[in-house]
Amino acid sequence: MREDAAAVDRLIRARLYSDVVLINQLGHYIIAGGGKRLRPLLALLCARAAGYSGTKHIEAAVIIELVHTATLLHDDVVDASKMRRGRETANLVWGNEASVLVGDFLYSRAFQMMVDLESMRVLEILADATNVIAEGEVMQLMNCHDPETTEERYLTTIQNKTAKLFEAAAMLGAVVAGRSGTVENALGAYGRHLGTAFQLVDDALDYSATPEELGKNVGDDLAEGKPTLPLLYAMWHGSPEQSRVVREAIEHGGLDCIDDIMIAIESTGAITYTFARAQAEADKARAALAEIPPSPYRDALDALVEFAVHRSS
Repeated sequence: MREDAAAVDRLIRARLYSDVVLINQLGHYIIAGGGKRLRPLLALLCARAAGYSGTKHIEAAVIIELVHTATLLHDDVVDASKMRRGRETANLVWGNEASVLVGDFLYSRAFQMMVDLESMRVLEILADATNVIAEGEVMQLMNCHDPETTEERYLTTIQNKTAKLFEAAAMLGAVVAGRSGTVENALGAYGRHLGTAFQLVDDALDYSATPEELGKNVGDDLAEGKPTLPLLYAMWHGSPEQSRVVREAIEHGGLDCIDDIMIAIESTGAITYTFARAQAEADKARAALAEIPPSPYRDALDALVEFAVHRSS
């Protein structure tokens, strides 16, 4: 996929161009920050796995990456984040106002590109996805500092906030290949379960990876009062004292009791449980690939599942 990925990078840089200098600076800063480019890769692989041999999948992959980047810019403002992918966040460098407005620019540029594809199904998938992602963001905001968050509500939030764009990327691959129905549904299910597994692993790594591996500070979710699954599981299964400490940390945020909370997470097996839930989602993603004809691209999608659940960052 090296040539396809290089074409995606070239088109991203071309479509980021604006006569407004700040948009160029900030947009290129966050795009150049790296990242796994998992979502655009997903669109590329799914198109090829569906038998596509043209070039529209390059545009679809760029659209997905622009939408994803816009959500990152907005996320970092909402979370008051200071570090992403091992670098200062754009909002720390240029301020919240610039980050929000450039995020808006990226969203609107993505929708301009959607129109260029001249496919009502593409517009439908991405309009639905961006709306659901916004709902997921609001759900996460509502969950913050709420120790009564259930596992079901937590999973619904990450399915909306994270997995929906994975699902959209996979479905776009099928659509540009002209494969609706069974193939589109199968790839959509694959993307949805892959995205859920990916976020579960992310939430586990927040308490088990080093800052160098993670690209952000360990415990950032705790500092923001986010009740992710490792925290919730430790609260549900820890001793009364551990449960009290975790509950108060969720309610008030901050890292004052990080050492005690890390002990609670470890002693209750919260990380192991979270990884097990991720593996269950990964198994569902793999099962969805049964509807896709065998090819090296399907093999790569299978390998992508392995990467998503066994990475260290």
